Amino acid sequence: MENNKIKFAIIGLGNIGMRHAEHILKNSNALLVDVCDNSSKFQDISIRMQDVIHKIKDVINDGKIEIQNKQINFYNSIEELLKHTTADVINVCTPNYLHATHTIAALNAGKHVVCEKPMSTSLVDAEAMIAASQKNNKTIFVVKQNRYNPPVQQVKKLITENKLGKILLVNINCFWNRNEHYYNSNWRGDKMKDGGCLYTQFSHFVDILYYLCGYSTPIYSLMQNNIHAYNTIEDNGICSLQTADGGLVNFNFSICSYEKNMEGAITIIAENGTVKIGGQYLNTIEYQCIKDILLPPINITAKNNDYGLYQGSMSNHDKMIDNVINTLHGTDTIMTNAQEGRDVVKMIEEMYNLVIK
Repeated sequence: MENNKIKFAIIGLGNIGMRHAEHILKNSNALLVDVCDNSSKFQDISIRMQDVIHKIKDVINDGKIEIQNKQINFYNSIEELLKHTTADVINVCTPNYLHATHTIAALNAGKHVVCEKPMSTSLVDAEAMIAASQKNNKTIFVVKQNRYNPPVQQVKKLITENKLGKILLVNINCFWNRNEHYYNSNWRGDKMKDGGCLYTQFSHFVDILYYLCGYSTPIYSLMQNNIHAYNTIEDNGICSLQTADGGLVNFNFSICSYEKNMEGAITIIAENGTVKIGGQYLNTIEYQCIKDILLPPINITAKNNDYGLYQGSMSNHDKMIDNVINTLHGTDTIMTNAQEGRDVVKMIEEMYNLVIK
């Protein structure tokens, strides 16, 4: 590890890959050494990378980026990148259906992996990824950056310290907008490649349910495609689950919110209090009434991933990169490990398997 810096390579230079690049380049304890994308529009890497580079005032030169006398190499194939890269960590930022294939290839090349959400689109693939991780003695870091949201951390602390008592009911509302412009791609909206809204849009909310309440067993699902006829996935759904302690969970989601994202919220009703993490992106404590406790006010603004034509979830990728670096240096513990990523995939897969036709 050169000068104690962790070296990263990125596979996939879409919106989320660019987000990773930005935060790796800004991190003084990281080096971005290689990037890879096989799209024809990336023949000149500067076409895509310039947005990030301009933000941090670095220089583009002949299709390579010079940062403190270091060059970032560009590859059109994952095979070539893995053959030549000196990276310690490979960040897999490719479409959902490629996560397992690319993660396993990187693990087999002796690299740690940061895998974007969802970890995979099937339980079988998630378990194959874990097997490759164990075989090669390398770590999979699953990206679940909403865990870092301050309101989520506050409620997690309440639950860990048993301040809320028994959780009786959890209500999750995910009301976002995804329109035809968003689905103008070769994989989004395709059931075999995308997986569905619970994988692509709302896996973070399934993960926060898991993070706060542990594995919750799906018991009922109803889903429809109402206004996205060009897709083979659902655009509205309701699911019922039950926590390990017997609490009830109601999970409502839609990508039909008119014109823009409306809400991403989790309400917990428990023996000793009621609390709602609300806003559009779990970014505020919207309501609280807790026995002998008053949480400090939090209202984070302008912290979501803004991709122009649509808005993503909270942008905590800087904290995720810090966690990877510190975990590999032995000064922190992993925020979301592969087993937790696997459990979230299992919950989502079961939610889909229970859909009433």
